[in-house]
Amino acid sequence: MLDFVNLALVATGGIAGGVLRYFISGMVARRIGETFPWGTMVVNGSGAFGLGILAAAMGNAGVGDTIWITAAVGVFGSYTTVSSFSLQTLALARDGEWLPATFNILGSLALCLGTAFVGYLAGGALWGGP
Repeated sequence: MLDFVNLALVATGGIAGGVLRYFISGMVARRIGETFPWGTMVVNGSGAFGLGILAAAMGNAGVGDTIWITAAVGVFGSYTTVSSFSLQTLALARDGEWLPATFNILGSLALCLGTAFVGYLAGGALWGGP
């Protein structure tokens, strides 16, 4: 049976995350340019950081399932952009831009793993824990 409360929480978070993604990615693209997908990289890195903080809070501050469902699944699920990352990397590769495509893959992976780790440590420092 579907849990309509949880669906509503995910939908609400998804709306917020989608709007944030549109705003931040667009702002970065307007300031830096669109020859490389910097907006997507910034969104994915900041999303990984935020999710890291949330994961630490979940374990150490008693953040409940309602916040996790709303923020992790809803907000960060629609805010981060793995599908955009994939399509933009494919476009770079198809255009023969192998160095930028490789940088997008390795840079995004390093950025997102690093920011998730730093976010988790920051959350642990705020609420006690690792």
